[in-house]
Amino acid sequence: MIGIDVSRDWLDGFYASSGRRLCLPSIAAGHAQLLKQLGDLSQPVRVGFVATGGQEWLLLSTLVAAGVEAVQLTPAQINAFALFRGIQAKTGRIGAELIARFMLFWPEVGRKLTVESLHVLRALTTRRAQIVEMRKRHSAQIAARRKQNTPADLEDMDANLLAILDAQIGHLEQRIKSVFGQEDASAAEARLLLSTPGIGPVSAAMLIAEMPELGRMTSGKAAAMTGLAPIPHDSGAMRGKRAIAGGRRALRHVLFQAALAAACHNPVLKPVAQALKIRGKPHKLFVVAIARRLVTIANVILKSGVLWQTQLSR
Repeated sequence: MIGIDVSRDWLDGFYASSGRRLCLPSIAAGHAQLLKQLGDLSQPVRVGFVATGGQEWLLLSTLVAAGVEAVQLTPAQINAFALFRGIQAKTGRIGAELIARFMLFWPEVGRKLTVESLHVLRALTTRRAQIVEMRKRHSAQIAARRKQNTPADLEDMDANLLAILDAQIGHLEQRIKSVFGQEDASAAEARLLLSTPGIGPVSAAMLIAEMPELGRMTSGKAAAMTGLAPIPHDSGAMRGKRAIAGGRRALRHVLFQAALAAACHNPVLKPVAQALKIRGKPHKLFVVAIARRLVTIANVILKSGVLWQTQLSR
């Protein structure tokens, strides 16, 4: 296991097996030096990075193109591991060692980035999520200003900006759909996911881009990774209130929208939704419960490779 802390200028590395460290420039020449060092090793290695705002993508793609197994970890995982080990200091050298030792602690951790289309898909879904959030805030501001007798010309400006945001979201959604046709594996996964009532092109794209591990894990892990699994807060005889936490936020928000559609059109989830409403469950609990079941279904479908309609006909 090799952990690498990627910054704008440097690559700090740590070999878990030998304790050896490396420090290379974060440019193409440094990437080439790293590949040479990896090629001199007697056995294959697994290289891990933390997501650092996109600075790690070039090195990741370089390693994958060279046939090196490379995975991306989340900052929250490494931060929690640092607290577990009682480490408060933060440097590139410390970060690299934490990444390597965390991969030893949990060998299957990390998301693999295998194709360039996945990089493009993640960039598109991330940008869409950002603009959707902008539209949400702008719509709330428009509603607030309407109560303040805003001049008509300013209302027109608000409407124009809202139309621009809507157009950009639509454009991004069309580009997301086009990415599915550029790579066979992603297209096959999209076809399986889209066969499920409630999962549309955007939610399918988010699942593929943000959860490449989907279909290779248990249902419980899939729910936890999206932050949809209720976390217990119990101690002795005390039973605390369970709540969701963590996970991949942008994906979870898209799944909430998919859950609303599934509650109306999915023949398996619709009765579940109706039962929750009859029992008087809060709206948020209802949405979370359907979203959790939806991601569980998506995990099963990708794992089996069988379309939703085919499963129902059996």
